[in-house]
Amino acid sequence: MSQKKEIRGDNTYLISRDTTDNPKLGAKILADGRESLFLDYYFGYQMVYSEKLDRQVAKKDRRREYLKLYLWQAPRTPFERQQNKDTLELAKKIRFERGQELLEAGEGYRLRQKRELNFFDFIQTYYDTYTKGDKRMIKAAKKRFTDFIALEYPQYKERISPERITPDMMEHFVEYLQSTSKGEGALTHWKRWKKIVKAAVKKDVLSKNPCEDIVCKADEEALKKDILSVEEIQRLARTTYPGQNPETRRAFLFTCYTGIRFCDIKDLTFANVDFANGALTFNQKKTKGHSSKSYVTIPLNEWLFSLIGEASTNDPGEKIFKLPSQSVCLKALKHWTVKAGIKKHITWHCGRHSFAVNILNNGANIKTVASLLGHSSLQHTEKYTRAVDSLKQEAINSLPELKL
Repeated sequence: MSQKKEIRGDNTYLISRDTTDNPKLGAKILADGRESLFLDYYFGYQMVYSEKLDRQVAKKDRRREYLKLYLWQAPRTPFERQQNKDTLELAKKIRFERGQELLEAGEGYRLRQKRELNFFDFIQTYYDTYTKGDKRMIKAAKKRFTDFIALEYPQYKERISPERITPDMMEHFVEYLQSTSKGEGALTHWKRWKKIVKAAVKKDVLSKNPCEDIVCKADEEALKKDILSVEEIQRLARTTYPGQNPETRRAFLFTCYTGIRFCDIKDLTFANVDFANGALTFNQKKTKGHSSKSYVTIPLNEWLFSLIGEASTNDPGEKIFKLPSQSVCLKALKHWTVKAGIKKHITWHCGRHSFAVNILNNGANIKTVASLLGHSSLQHTEKYTRAVDSLKQEAINSLPELKL
């Protein structure tokens, strides 16, 4: 039997029946046939002077928070009745959590300020002020979380308070990433998301880290991207087409023979080149300021010097490769590989992977490869040795069997 609604003068009524509840759950009757759920908080009182009564009186401090959750005032169908039941269940859980927060915090004003923050705003601010080389991946992780909330928690798709970012939600988010990503994608997004959360904890937006002890499993040692063989790189070098950007062409071939990331190659200047000693030295954008091996020196041969070319000005800050945006470069690369008859999914980063695998395959030791790639430890380089072992196995398996 449903409880009788005691509707007050402002068209509201309380759902909470326990007089000790703080906050109390209530609803406001709207003209469109719905009821908007809210929480009423009581933050104590203070004594103030009343001129009308000529004495000190107690002034109560109350606050109301609308949850943006709605009930059907007069549900007509089984669907509407079930929707009311689910919405009310969620609102009661929120009320209970808010009550626990009040008990734990002890300071209603501080809690109210935190609760008013939209966590989406914090994420956007974090992204806008982020300056490291993996900013594009931070953006991707931000989008994955936004898509996840819209799909799994649609009631929070416009606004989500920090208190909603719980370990349970984070476990659910990991499952979502694993179901929507390929290869190391889920782990890559999870690592960037943990950066955002860690910053939120540091800024006191989150009281504790909800990602602790939550693992996103992926085989980091396996090389998941396609690689180009030396023959395929040579085929690319021989392939041209009308309208091809020579800067993009030179830069990608340079990546295939040096392993330099796109974020670094687009910023290379002639000041990075030591023409006298035949070397290229630069500070990796991805690890700048975070690794003792951030600076990388790559020996240059005659062919690499031909790709670098000569400066058109006397400015040492002139860029070696005048490249368009990364998305434009990627489209050009895809078109180029198709023209060359290469049926692989090749991205710019595949050039870096191809460089590592090809020089290992030609006898370079793992420490040399790690140094050329600017890896801080051999652990990051070991996945390439496994790819080489796989190629060797494929080569053996390609031999025809002999009938004895």
